[in-house]
Amino acid sequence: MPNAQKKLLDYSGTLDLDLGKIESPLLIFGGAYSNLQATQAIKSIAEYHKIPPENCICTGDIVAYCAQPRETVALIRDWGIHCLLGNCEESFANNGDDCGCGFDSGSQCDLLSGQWFSYANTQLTIEDHQWFSSLPRHIRFQINNIATLVVHGSASSINQFIFSSSKTSTFAEEFALANADMIIGGHSGIPFTKIIDDKTWHNSGAIGMPANDGTCHTWYSIISPKEDTISIEHKKLTYSYCDTFNAMKDNNMNNEYAKCLLNGIWPSTDILLEKEKEESGIALKESIYSIKNIT
Repeated sequence: MPNAQKKLLDYSGTLDLDLGKIESPLLIFGGAYSNLQATQAIKSIAEYHKIPPENCICTGDIVAYCAQPRETVALIRDWGIHCLLGNCEESFANNGDDCGCGFDSGSQCDLLSGQWFSYANTQLTIEDHQWFSSLPRHIRFQINNIATLVVHGSASSINQFIFSSSKTSTFAEEFALANADMIIGGHSGIPFTKIIDDKTWHNSGAIGMPANDGTCHTWYSIISPKEDTISIEHKKLTYSYCDTFNAMKDNNMNNEYAKCLLNGIWPSTDILLEKEKEESGIALKESIYSIKNIT
């Protein structure tokens, strides 16, 4: 394993936040992507379900494609929830030249990311950058007896794309590194829960952009402890996407990501594996998974 990965797995100091035992429902979401309206909607969901800020976890990428980065960061900071360091936050904190998403150079996603990254840099404050640098790289907790690690991309890389159809060996390697029964990841933008033997990988999807499924919905999840199981609910988020689109148009960001808000189709599928490419435009359905306690 490269030294950089070894450092990433050092769970000491500010790299890791341990929430201890969780005994009530958690709200999980990621990829706010500068989408203020979606962020307002997910906050309303938390309030409706009476889930307090300390039980809400954002898996990173608060700032990205949409037009209101400063307002979105301000809302999340004021909300007081737990936020993970995503590759976007890491790049802004380090005054990077790009978002650090890992897009192939010259790809459609790479070219479009250059546009929003430059725009966001003009909007964010020094205080925002400093706050990004304070965010933990991992979050740990136990829910019932299930030891859980929250990462952005994977346990080994902040910007690794993990999908449901990723190789079984990839999941096995990540679980070996993570020392966890369940991993909650972000970054990839498509929700899924994958159970492999006694291990579970969960991705809540993103709230700021559709999941390439041809709908305007975005995605979050609620994880709840039961008597001898936990339940994982994949939930649709309905929000004022036309207002998000208009904000992008008003800020000269009437691009392919703006169109995605309306048609639910990603500008590029370069990062997707074959199975996920084949499922482009197929509407996802809400689902519930039941995970047995580890005894």
